[in-house]
Parts: sequence; C-alpha cells; structure tokens
Amino acid sequence: MRVPIRKPGKYAHLKPDVHLTEAKFNELTRSLERLKTVSRPAAVIEVRRLVELGDFSENAAYQMAKGRLRGINQRILELEDRTKHAVIITPTKNVATVQLGHRVTIEIAGKQAAYVILGSAETNPLGGVISHHSPLGSALMGHAVGDRVTIQSGGKGVECRIIKIE
Repeated sequence: MRVPIRKPGKYAHLKPDVHLTEAKFNELTRSLERLKTVSRPAAVIEVRRLVELGDFSENAAYQMAKGRLRGINQRILELEDRTKHAVIITPTKNVATVQLGHRVTIEIAGKQAAYVILGSAETNPLGGVISHHSPLGSALMGHAVGDRVTIQSGGKGVECRIIKIE
C-alpha cells in the first residue's frame, strides 16, 4: 500500500517553543511515561498478534496497527525532545518590567484586561494566557508600569497602557 506524500505546509518545520511552566513540563513527562509504559507495549502486542495471521499485503488490521505503533513512537520522540530542551519559566521577583510568567494588567480604550505571558505551548487567549510571541505579548515584553505600548494588529496600531505587573 502506498501512502500519499504531502507537501509540508508553511509552519511544518517550526520548532516548538521551549518555554514551559513547571506544570506543563510535568504533564508532558507524565504523558511520555504513559506512552512508554502503557500505549507502546499494548501496540506491540497487537502488532505481534496480527503478524500471526499471516499475509501482510491483505491484512488491513496489521497495517493499521503498524501505523498506530509508528504514531506512538513518533509522539515519544517528540515528547523526549521537548522535555530535553525545555526551559522552565520561573517568574522573577523583579516586576519592574514585563517578563515571561508575569501577569500584566493593561488598559485599552478605557477597558482593563489582565494577561499572563507564557510560552506558545500554553496559550489560552480566552482564559487570559498569551504567548510572548503574540503581537500583544511581544509588544509588552520589557516595558514597565505606566508605559504606553503600540500593538500592531491588522495593519493598524492600537495603543495600550500598562497598569500593573505581578
């Protein structure tokens, strides 16, 4: 069976953000351990069971089991790489300027909003968690309380003021 080869997209070769909170790092470590101790052994047993049925060319269940095993092995490699290169975010006590891990309260057009600035792997804009690579996060990084910052959004600039850094 021939598998279609797809062209990689625009973002196919981007490295994942190495900045993680300790909680996210622990979650990835637990997921990696579960894959190694539960998922991969079960997939190997399934492949062995299907090998005994014989003819590989007509055995669709075998092909699917091998694909699942390959996917598990790929996920294990990705998680090992991410945990090996991870940089744990520890917010500094210096709240003079906005840094990774800080909670920042800003005012835009008379309305206040608070955001936590973390790595790209943990963003949740609706929950108030933004990436330091996002337009807002990158504009705020390194600025102090009272600074006015211009955020480039949709080709036009939106000005905000930093109210508080925690």
